[in-house]
Amino acid sequence: MFRLNFYSRLGVPQDVVFDAPHAFVTSPIFRSPIVFASIRMIIALYTATTLLVTLIWNAVILHDAQSYFSFFTYLTYIGLCAYYFAAGVQTLLYALYWRKAGAGVGYPLQRWPKFLQALHVVLHSTVVTFPILVTIVFWALLSDPATFASTFSSWSNISVHALNTVFAAVEILASNSPPPPWLTLPLDFLLLASYLGVAYITHATQGIYTYSFLDPKKQGAKLAAYIFGIGVAEVIVFCVIRGVMVLRQRWAVRSGRVLGGNGEREANIEEGWEEVESPTVAKPSKGGMEPDMRVLEA
Repeated sequence: MFRLNFYSRLGVPQDVVFDAPHAFVTSPIFRSPIVFASIRMIIALYTATTLLVTLIWNAVILHDAQSYFSFFTYLTYIGLCAYYFAAGVQTLLYALYWRKAGAGVGYPLQRWPKFLQALHVVLHSTVVTFPILVTIVFWALLSDPATFASTFSSWSNISVHALNTVFAAVEILASNSPPPPWLTLPLDFLLLASYLGVAYITHATQGIYTYSFLDPKKQGAKLAAYIFGIGVAEVIVFCVIRGVMVLRQRWAVRSGRVLGGNGEREANIEEGWEEVESPTVAKPSKGGMEPDMRVLEA
């Protein structure tokens, strides 16, 4: 029972088609699935290139790559890369199915195990929040004159500390993906808390703090304030982004820019704040499960 309720709160209920309106693979701005898939794959390739080049640079030029995967910046960037590759492939396959047989055929993730669908939802929640948190913390606490000391450092810092938020904004504003469920907020907190373990294990094994504000000897009581402040910032970012995505959904629905599961534009949507928030709302019909894009009552 707990397992079923857990999945349901993540927007992955049992016996219901996952993402019936195809929100995770469509865009209210880019009407062609091929175009949207291409944009996602371009972002995936850019983030992968950035990760590869910065890792090689740290290993070959700086001889300091042993702690590369201990930085929250790079871990969240890897999450961005992974999500855009996964979402890009799903969108591309959806686009091919859409051209061949109509949008009603769906996309592969809808037929995969619920566990993988839930992981996609959780990864999506980190993609729309963590990059913004990284950008805020870096430019508020960590940037210094060395940030733009060379062409390479300028490019790498802009890529991982500024463009990361741009890439998150693409998902927030240019996709029909639903707002992250509230249950993903404590899961995101769990990931942030787990990172503290990574940071202090890195200090114990390599003798360095990945971020200076995590040094208890230098920061003293301020350390708790920094950790608490980052936690509060995550809550604020999550709530603001979720609100923005709900507003984007309302605009998309009212503008007829959301696909129904049968490939047709839904026009008769009742008004309300929670419009089409769930990616899995469906109703039984004679032919099986038929997507229901009606309002979810708050």
